[in-house]
Amino acid sequence: MQWLKPQQKYFEYHRKLVLSETGLYHPDKFHQFLRKKLNLKPEDVAGKTRHFFQAESGRIYEVIFVGNPECLYPIDAEIYLLVHDIAAMPEQNEVDSDLWEFLMWQIIGVKGIHTIKTTESITYLYHVPNPIFHNRSKIMRSRRKIVVIGGSAAGPKSAAKARRINGNAEIVVLQKDPDLSMASCGYPYYVGGCFDDRNILLSTSSGVTRNPQFYLDTKDIAAKVNTEVTMIDRKNRKITFKNIVTGEQNTISYDRLIIATGSTPLTLPVLGKELNGITSLHSMRDSDFLRRACDTGRVKNAVVIGGGLIGIETCEALQLAGMEITVIELLPQLLTFLDWELAKLVENHIQSKGVNVITENGIAAFLGKDGKLTAVKLQNGTELPCELAVVAVGVRPNVELARQAGLKIGDLGGIEVNEYMQTSDPDIYAAGDCVETVNRITGKKVLAPYGDLANLEGRVAGENAASENCVTFPGTIQTGICKVFDYTAGATGLSESSARRLGLKNIITVINSSPDKPGFMSGKLLVTKLVADSQTGKVLGAQCIGPGNVSKQIAQWALAIQGKLTVDDLTNTDLPYAPPFSLAIDHFIATAHIMQNKMKGRLKGISSVEIMQKLKNGEKPFLLDVRGPEEFEQMRLGIGETLIPLEALRKRLQELPEDKNREIICFCKISLRGYEAALALEAKGWQNVKVMEGGIMAWPYSREK
Repeated sequence: MQWLKPQQKYFEYHRKLVLSETGLYHPDKFHQFLRKKLNLKPEDVAGKTRHFFQAESGRIYEVIFVGNPECLYPIDAEIYLLVHDIAAMPEQNEVDSDLWEFLMWQIIGVKGIHTIKTTESITYLYHVPNPIFHNRSKIMRSRRKIVVIGGSAAGPKSAAKARRINGNAEIVVLQKDPDLSMASCGYPYYVGGCFDDRNILLSTSSGVTRNPQFYLDTKDIAAKVNTEVTMIDRKNRKITFKNIVTGEQNTISYDRLIIATGSTPLTLPVLGKELNGITSLHSMRDSDFLRRACDTGRVKNAVVIGGGLIGIETCEALQLAGMEITVIELLPQLLTFLDWELAKLVENHIQSKGVNVITENGIAAFLGKDGKLTAVKLQNGTELPCELAVVAVGVRPNVELARQAGLKIGDLGGIEVNEYMQTSDPDIYAAGDCVETVNRITGKKVLAPYGDLANLEGRVAGENAASENCVTFPGTIQTGICKVFDYTAGATGLSESSARRLGLKNIITVINSSPDKPGFMSGKLLVTKLVADSQTGKVLGAQCIGPGNVSKQIAQWALAIQGKLTVDDLTNTDLPYAPPFSLAIDHFIATAHIMQNKMKGRLKGISSVEIMQKLKNGEKPFLLDVRGPEEFEQMRLGIGETLIPLEALRKRLQELPEDKNREIICFCKISLRGYEAALALEAKGWQNVKVMEGGIMAWPYSREK
């Protein structure tokens, strides 16, 4: 090792630079010194590359990686050591052996083995050449045995991550189904004929099927299919399993266990549920059954029971096969992750495609003949003839194994895990649909059966099981999206309805309608509803629907929410712009602008729901449509509105109410002109002028035209 501080004169200079006015160690001052001494750029030394370690000798070391601070595995970084506590000063070129182990853990990405705060003054600074640490650590040499139960999403991901962390571990995956690592979110698209080869759902991006041989050859992971785990013996750390084809039973021991048993589809406890022709869409077997039903062309009428993500995607898949589809939803709306007005716009679009939608009604019974489904009977007594029924009313965590093993099950029915995806047994981890996680906005436990989260959780569980608890999963903001014929519907964070159910105060919302790119580039409509805290401006949630690029919008809002950004933070966001991709001011930024205007009182917005409620209550606001005559002839609400084009408004003020306190509601197609009209009227003295948010394109009710 090389001394960087061999002289007393240098020591005093060093102390002056790195100590605060109180005489205590100041990390920022040290980093300033280090950058100057080593001629480094500010970004070369970052706080997150600094770690404290207390050796068994009692010495306190500070470890600093100098290099790319974004690098998870700082293999190319230089390493500097600071020794705190002058009384325990080591001999030159001697550093505690247990520190080497700590540093080797850091090299393979394990963080925070022992983090403490210290106030001792700085004594020695070492420069340690990095190549000394390019050996494999004890973790990489260990023969830890990791068993994974479940082979859909979280299971294979956790196994693969464990292998990357620990090259010598024995890793076994036990999967009940005959297939491994299925792209289950792709089932509706296989059913709908978007592709014909079912193996695509089981293959890598390069076309290699993810079967047991693939896992053995490429990852040295022993994956067993058609293998059902029947018992977990925590005391002896053994698992009992059987081959469901041969019936052969066996046991396997483990050092670490990962439970990724997923979820099971909910069924309807009604008469006739055993009839042929009733299925869910939860497995490869289900998707094969529905694909055959589509290909044969024998099914003329089908019902989809449940208007959530899976139900709506299945509805489109079946209609593509020429079936007459009815969607039945017990709740007042489809897609409950959306607020009612956006969900209603989606429902209108579905109905425009020839799908019958029934809400606020459920299934009373399945009717059949000779063991085959012939109809469903609704709770209101209506009978709908059908040969096929897809039940998509939700899922529940598959926790029976965990429950029998005595692991703690949460109040929502999922396996309880901590931030390391560790269960109540420190040797057992769990991930995916079977666990409860935390909503990052509310701090409350939630069930979040999403494919992306299963992979993220599995990654964390795998790394921790292969090493020690070194990485965490922070929870979810519950971001979701689905394709709905020519529309997309997505949401992230809290909806207005969910925020109010949770009792959150100071909720403010706004709706924005606009194209996703210029008209000369065939821009398509987006309708976004933004939910924020009216006091802080913090973004709480966003929903977006329409034929435009909804995915981009929701992704941006998700990052804003996770970053705890405010509306003001977003108003000058620098996003990529070119006409083929977006407007000059992207729909995302424009929505933030509208919310900012509303929060500052510049925009007095009113939703379509509030307007309809006023009309139902017998109120008579002055409804002002400021579009042109041709637009009015092509499309209009027909709710008693008055047409005065924006360009003629200032010349026709006499046609407006004489009472300057009369409520006036301005709107146009997307209410951009409506906002300009409202500002013009306020300038002329009208005191109660509002803008219908989102304009006609966000109007969820029936129109005259």
